[in-house]
Amino acid sequence: FYAATDKVLTALSKAFPGIFIQFEDFNTPHAFGLLDRWRNSTLCFNDDIQGTGSVILAGFISAIRLAGIPAQDHRVLFVGAGSAGVGVAKQLVDYLVIEHKIPEEKAKAMFWFVDSRGMITANRGDKLAEHKIYFARHDNGSTQCKDLADTLEYVKPTALIGLSTIYKAFNEKILTRMSQLNAQNRPIIFPLSNPKTKAECTFEEAMRCTDNRVLFASGTAFPEYKVPETGEVRVPGQGNNMYVFPPIGLGAKLAKPKRITDSLIFAVSKSLSNSLSSDEIARGELYPRIERIRETSAQIAAAFVHQAVREGLAQDQFWIDLVTANPASSATSTSPDGSYSKPVLEEVLKRMWAPAESAHQLLAPKLKL
Repeated sequence: FYAATDKVLTALSKAFPGIFIQFEDFNTPHAFGLLDRWRNSTLCFNDDIQGTGSVILAGFISAIRLAGIPAQDHRVLFVGAGSAGVGVAKQLVDYLVIEHKIPEEKAKAMFWFVDSRGMITANRGDKLAEHKIYFARHDNGSTQCKDLADTLEYVKPTALIGLSTIYKAFNEKILTRMSQLNAQNRPIIFPLSNPKTKAECTFEEAMRCTDNRVLFASGTAFPEYKVPETGEVRVPGQGNNMYVFPPIGLGAKLAKPKRITDSLIFAVSKSLSNSLSSDEIARGELYPRIERIRETSAQIAAAFVHQAVREGLAQDQFWIDLVTANPASSATSTSPDGSYSKPVLEEVLKRMWAPAESAHQLLAPKLKL
């Protein structure tokens, strides 16, 4: 496999100097392997690992603000331990380390995983896949949990994140128990598997089982929910990679960074979280409305460019000079805060592709109509 992909990627890089490569839908061992093999020598990005992690981190940052308990008191249970799940969890650990100054080992200890054999522990008795070892529990003693229900009782999580592709894995019993365990704070429930036929639960189910208190994001789109008692209409968050991979690609082609670092991806998450409008925040939403995606994409790309320059990764002199002359107002160091300046945003907007609204608009300039 690697011999074949090495030939393809080497040929692409030679034929198209400066190419930005996005890896998509490789199986878990190959997804991590390809990224580790190429990330420091070629401008590349894995959407399943880094893209999913980035967009879910943005929603998680928003959820942390609304949950009602300090970040360091959260206990996060992942259901599904493939490349996407582990990639998301590692980015959440980075966030807790960078943003909340929690030591890495303590931050890592805030996460538990369940796979097809139950809670992932170092002494479970089976040979763990390489990517699962980082989060394997060492503090469980002789306790082994055989399934999600057992693990839920053992961990008592504040956040439940599903990347299992198991339809209805978050059934009524699981959702109700999450609500009971988090009676003093709002439960965070992210059923991220898609399409709908693989989603762990629906927005309506999560709302009903948590007395409408849930902080919710899903991988697939769900309809709005009207609270029967009040008539209030609640909008589900959709943690879809569409929010991040286009601006990452645009920012990479503009700034031409030497490589895509974890801190660049972190800046993207912060920028997406920062892009919520005051109305969206007031409604308790975790992501900006999809109608604003072109607006938020430009903001995220601008933040990406700023971060690439701050880290000394950018190679395009135009953007280096522009960012140097117009530093983001909140940027005091290389720390990835998702900020950008207005001049950089304006230049990004000029370079964004815009769809034609009609055939006439598309053809008129070419035909001089």
